[in-house]
Amino acid sequence: MSEDERRIETRAIHAGQEPDEETGALMTPIYANSTYAQDGPGDHRGYEYSRTGNPTRADLESNLAALEGGSYGRAFSSGMGAINTVLNLLEAGDHVVAGNDVYGGTHRIFTQVYEKYDLEFDFVETTDHDAVRDAVRDETALVWVETPTNPLMRVNDIDALADIAHDVDALCAVDNTFATPYLQRPLEHGADIVSHSLTKYLGGHSDIVGGALVTDDADLDEEIGFYQNSVGATPSPFDCFLVLRGTKTLPVRMDRHCDNARELAAWLDDHEAVETVHYPGLDSHPQHELAAEQMDDFGGMLSFELDGTLEQASTVVEETAVFTLAESLGGVESLIEQPAAMTHAAIPREERLEAGLTDGLIRVSVGIEHIDDMKADLQQAFSAAF
Repeated sequence: MSEDERRIETRAIHAGQEPDEETGALMTPIYANSTYAQDGPGDHRGYEYSRTGNPTRADLESNLAALEGGSYGRAFSSGMGAINTVLNLLEAGDHVVAGNDVYGGTHRIFTQVYEKYDLEFDFVETTDHDAVRDAVRDETALVWVETPTNPLMRVNDIDALADIAHDVDALCAVDNTFATPYLQRPLEHGADIVSHSLTKYLGGHSDIVGGALVTDDADLDEEIGFYQNSVGATPSPFDCFLVLRGTKTLPVRMDRHCDNARELAAWLDDHEAVETVHYPGLDSHPQHELAAEQMDDFGGMLSFELDGTLEQASTVVEETAVFTLAESLGGVESLIEQPAAMTHAAIPREERLEAGLTDGLIRVSVGIEHIDDMKADLQQAFSAAF
């Protein structure tokens, strides 16, 4: 059976990794080298300098590409380093269309870093395909998609948005951090580039920061590799080792994340203190049917709004104990946060509100603890707030 024919659970453990030829070591060694001996000037054995290439990183990149069903993977020192590299592909005068509820750090690098280099950005409701078509123009070089989105959990039709991008010869890049390749593989739906924050589910243990880009296009990968090397936002060998450890357990962790999130979303949806729950696994979610078609399960992320005040929402996130008040997501532990004051604070308040990011919105990364402990923890936090 070829690697391509193997199920993702098997690829997660084996893809890109073979026992060390010299020692038989089962796990990829941590090659803590900055430089490599050469047999002659320019005559190296595949590696010359670890910013350019490192054996531990190469195994990780092969593993990530296999998980996404792509041919080429590139690892970075952070998710933002990966996003920055996608923007490096553009030129002054280019135009980008993105969702109006993207991650705050993405919004920040778009508007506060790259606008001054004569790139233009329009933020629209990407579930509204007419709005996206109206936004693209001859100068559009990139359509940036999150699905599910952060933090409103909107599900975007990758096939449709990729078609809109390709109609104007633009790239379609999909941030697949929330879904992971275990639940969704954007290249299968026409995306050109898949982006990840490895910090989240792929690492899975809240102990590394990293990013990745995957593509099926050799020319595009070569250009991404040029900027990866030239800009130098590459991860350490130790961080690559930790992500490889994380990807081995990705399927079993995601199954538990999904089971817990599905049950917690239903519980919150019935709770008297909760006004709205955003989770694609609920029948009431506006893109539930699309999510069921495009994803293999509905993920471990959800957000909700209380039937109360901003102060009561703040009390809830401060009073939890099983849920830790912290930014980030995707680790084995449950996290809770208020996007308006934390992950999305970089977005001007007027823009946030227009996109539906209310001050009292609460985002939850559902971990793999026992579901009954999660419910009890939120219940006591609700009681403290109300």
